[in-house]
Amino acid sequence: MDGFVIKGCNVFVDGRFVPSDVEVSGGIVSKLGSDISPAEGVPVFNFNNCFVVPGLVDVHVHLREPGFSFKETIATGTAAAARGGYTAVCAMPNLNPVPDSPAHLNVELEAIRRDARVRVYPYAALTVGEKGEKMADIFGTAADAIAYSDDGRGVQSEALMLKCMSAVAGMGKILAAHCEVDELLHGGYIHDGEYARAHGHRGICSESEWREVERDLRLARETGCKFHVCHVSTKESVELIREAKRLGVDVTAETAPHYLLLTDADLKEDGRFKMNPPLRGEADRAALIEGLLDGTIDMIATDHAPHTPEEKSRGLEKSPMGVVGLECAFPVLYTGLVKKGVITLEKLIELMSTAPARRFGIPGGSIEVGKPADLAVFDTDAQYTIDPQQFASMGRATPFEGWQVEGKCLMTVCAGRTVWKA
Repeated sequence: MDGFVIKGCNVFVDGRFVPSDVEVSGGIVSKLGSDISPAEGVPVFNFNNCFVVPGLVDVHVHLREPGFSFKETIATGTAAAARGGYTAVCAMPNLNPVPDSPAHLNVELEAIRRDARVRVYPYAALTVGEKGEKMADIFGTAADAIAYSDDGRGVQSEALMLKCMSAVAGMGKILAAHCEVDELLHGGYIHDGEYARAHGHRGICSESEWREVERDLRLARETGCKFHVCHVSTKESVELIREAKRLGVDVTAETAPHYLLLTDADLKEDGRFKMNPPLRGEADRAALIEGLLDGTIDMIATDHAPHTPEEKSRGLEKSPMGVVGLECAFPVLYTGLVKKGVITLEKLIELMSTAPARRFGIPGGSIEVGKPADLAVFDTDAQYTIDPQQFASMGRATPFEGWQVEGKCLMTVCAGRTVWKA
């Protein structure tokens, strides 16, 4: 389909919603305005009073290919993204082979070129094999990597992290860090809070996160590196990032839907509630909300991390870390934050599209004439139940299973192509 017209919607233009039609032609937004008259034979979609938003952008997803295609593939992961309204995702490097060299990264790029339904931007690893022992060939992967990370593993050596930050800073790229001090984990697997103590589980202390956030912010200030903090979960981390921004550190931060909407009081003896970092306490959740409102937390990413149903059936202690989120992120956030008056819909779009696109230099984040037609249509009145068995993702484990939500993606368009339609 070369072109089409979307009529009768509220369109996100320059940070606000305006009643408008949208014409798409040749992969770009060709017209915006009232009463666009399509040429003969051009398809017209009437989505009365729905919301047309710039395609959502997730800077933290695990697509599992190459190496772990029994959990997810480029094809299934990007199909899930399209169903959720996402037109761009950044793929984390915990793969096999780890993309720590041009040759290893090229294996992933070939799969992306072959099977991706939306735009996929791969991270390259910071260290060889993500082992935290030796800096990877970050200069060799610079042309194809959106940013650098050893996601899932905090770089324990300060000297090595300093070396990596200095190198990344020299290229003007972003270093995104999973901040975690291994020696503070003590075998924990959920938050070190009331639930862990009441049910005999080993806890992960908040300091294991914020202590490394503190160190990395200091190194980012020293090196001038563009630093991005992954999946912030603790109140202390929020305060450290707030202060670093005040001091002029070039830092952005993300959090995930589950940290904004759930706490360890919501835990059940089920692997779908296990992720890293874990669900924290109510004071942490409140601090994350405050961070969204004052700009300390710049964006929301899902940390979409699929595992097989069998792996996630082993309970809180023995299931692997990770939950899926691409197909339910918008509706749970719309229902849990926008409908409750915590943030506006405009702010949600900034957090899920505009801000991540801007920070990571990804096309999208706005709907403008002459720009690529990356957009999604949401019916915010549609009510339904989150049912993981309907997901396109191979992963089924989400703490939001069974939630009654509003906000359904009716259509996703990437580079002018319809990649999902309900």
